[in-house]
Amino acid sequence: MNQATEVLAANQEFYRAFATPDLAAMDGLWAVDVPVTCVHPGWDALNSRDQVMESWRAILSGSPPPIRCQDEEVFVHGETAYVICHEVIDDNRLVAINMFVRREQRWLMVHHQASPMAVRAARRPANPAPPRRLH
Repeated sequence: MNQATEVLAANQEFYRAFATPDLAAMDGLWAVDVPVTCVHPGWDALNSRDQVMESWRAILSGSPPPIRCQDEEVFVHGETAYVICHEVIDDNRLVAINMFVRREQRWLMVHHQASPMAVRAARRPANPAPPRRLH
């Protein structure tokens, strides 16, 4: 299995743990030996593993939303990788970035951030135009 496929599998496991809800699996997906961060929609940044896992305990102990992940794109840079994807919850879409580091033959999460999208976006083109310089 190549690295991109492994990262996508880790990303899919994150959404499986979120949707089921499986706190033990969620805890096992997050890195322990490096700093982790998380920004849930509408929340301030969580800057420690304790804060991140407490947030997941609260979310998963309630009624987590019926979440699906779509349009995943993976970017691997050595022992670091990230996935940009859409989270679909009912008729709503959020854009998410999930960052991973490779530790002991596993890809572990170090950052999750999801933000609402202003409009429902079409799937990103395979070869988008380069971004315009804004400053």
